[in-house]
Amino acid sequence: MIGMKFDCDDSAYEFYKQYAHRMGFSVRKQYVRRGSAGHIKRRTFCCSKQGERAIDKRREQVSFHHPISQIGCLAQMTCQLQKDGMLEVFAPSPMKHMLRSNRKITPAQQAFADDAEKSGVSIKQTIDLLSMQVGGYENLGFLNIDYKNHVNSKRREALKRGDGHAVMDHFRKMQLEDPSYFYSIQLDDDNQILNIFWADSRSIVDYGHFGDVICFDTTYRTNSYGRPFAPFIGVNHHKQSIIFGAALLYDETIIAMSGKQPRTIFTDQSAAMANAIEDVFPESNHRLCVWHIYQNAAKRLHHIFNSSSQFRNDLSNCVYDFEDENEWIVAWNNMLETYDLIDNPWLREMFDVKEKWCMVYGRHMFTADMKSTQRSESINGVLKKYLKPKVLSDKRSQELQAEFKMRQTTPVLLFDFEMLRHAAKLYTPEIFKMFQDEYVKIVDCTIYKASKSDSITEYRVKYRNKTQEHLVKYEASITTVQCSCMKFSFLGILCSHALKVLDKKNVKRIPAHYIGSIKDYRGIDIKGNAQKSVGKRLSHLSHKCLQINTFAAEREMMYEYVDKCFDKLLKDLQEMRIKCCLSSMEGEVHGEVIPENVLQGDGGFKSHVDISQDIREIKTKPTVGQPRGRLKSSLERKKKKISK
Repeated sequence: MIGMKFDCDDSAYEFYKQYAHRMGFSVRKQYVRRGSAGHIKRRTFCCSKQGERAIDKRREQVSFHHPISQIGCLAQMTCQLQKDGMLEVFAPSPMKHMLRSNRKITPAQQAFADDAEKSGVSIKQTIDLLSMQVGGYENLGFLNIDYKNHVNSKRREALKRGDGHAVMDHFRKMQLEDPSYFYSIQLDDDNQILNIFWADSRSIVDYGHFGDVICFDTTYRTNSYGRPFAPFIGVNHHKQSIIFGAALLYDETIIAMSGKQPRTIFTDQSAAMANAIEDVFPESNHRLCVWHIYQNAAKRLHHIFNSSSQFRNDLSNCVYDFEDENEWIVAWNNMLETYDLIDNPWLREMFDVKEKWCMVYGRHMFTADMKSTQRSESINGVLKKYLKPKVLSDKRSQELQAEFKMRQTTPVLLFDFEMLRHAAKLYTPEIFKMFQDEYVKIVDCTIYKASKSDSITEYRVKYRNKTQEHLVKYEASITTVQCSCMKFSFLGILCSHALKVLDKKNVKRIPAHYIGSIKDYRGIDIKGNAQKSVGKRLSHLSHKCLQINTFAAEREMMYEYVDKCFDKLLKDLQEMRIKCCLSSMEGEVHGEVIPENVLQGDGGFKSHVDISQDIREIKTKPTVGQPRGRLKSSLERKKKKISK
């Protein structure tokens, strides 16, 4: 045992030999350190099988080898000389941190572990970082298993009331931190949680500005229930992927998105999703993911798809290249006949839904340069690494960096033309690059007049050596230009064919009706409908508070001044909130009538265990949670105070 003492080296050795005999192994003396006078200061005894045999350089010359006896056994006993002249048994320094009695995770290390867990840092990475801070694993004070047990106990603590309660507790916490945080829960006939949808205030604001096109992919499953995790993905003005919300689904036939109807929504080939989109988004264009179509083609038509590059080209042409429906149908039938695929059932199914994937039917639909759910696939790649709030914060940090870079730099113009100078002031760098690529193509475009009426002139434009000609209509009175490729309709920027006509007509700036506008959406439109503006107001005020706090932290005097101002401001806001609550008791908030279901209930939190009767009556609709308790009259509050 640690702490045993012996009067000399021989007595310690004899004790360890007897101990080893009882346990069934033999020992030897391994290490000794002596003082200047020759007396032993430290002695280590080890198992006779300690260490490993050195490589015999004569191995090829000798004909006989002794059996290996050293197998790296770690059994040992180390004694160190104490001030009283006794040799005391202790754990050797490389192993002393392994002693159970000495292992402990300090409060500071626990706090660090909790922060690392919230940030999505893996257990191994956290331990590596902690060990670097203290100079090695032996100085940590605990083992890897101790850290894992601590993290797992925290997770079990969060889930001790069950998954349903943990979800509701999380939503309650998020709504306290973010009043505009939105979630919706749908129940089945047995009052079990069926589908869950959630979005924070920033995602809601993003959806309001960039929710014209949505990617919705349910192919990623990441939990023990096999429930699809379905993020709602879009693209911002920097061509970066952004998250509008997320859902955990058992039933893919129901979709929940508040307010705005997207113009286009991309999904995989799911009949259930198609029906849900038709019910929830009747005004939206449902497009099928082209990537999934190619994957299915490789599986269903593998005998041709993998052996014939020409077939892949023909299929690609049918997907993208045609502008006239009749021409497309002819090309489609020719492809079927050429490769003997007329009776192929999968291609017949694809023809029935051609309006959802073929560009000849989708050129009028705005898609923000997306053709598939590839952005969802990209997000899923990130989610495989971690499923933490860090996903959102990382994406938003990247957007902020792009915004900062845009405001600090000017894009490089390939040519010093007025049209490009004008576009550089209007577009973000990524969109400007797309526009500039289109504009430089006009040099390789040929143009001739096709017809002319009183107000409209038609031109035929062809790019380089391509045989396809594009019909461009130009109306001089209102400076409008419309190309048969309809690139502006589905992408949002003018095509090279239209720009060629504008250049011929000496139009040097982009007409105003072809310029999309987006303001600094973190601080705009903070007035209006109270419920819809909470997230915008919160984002706007948070930005201002950050600036104030940054300045105030620089000097003690400034800090004390701001601290006093915040105390006064908080007190004034609390008084204003009380007045607002009193006025809302009369049924109005900012001129709007409070719904009856908001004035009743215990805060709107429901779980799969404790479900009230009012939810049972509306199972077919999502249950929207908003953290509001029932408003009480002054008499009720007075009675409650007296009873206390």
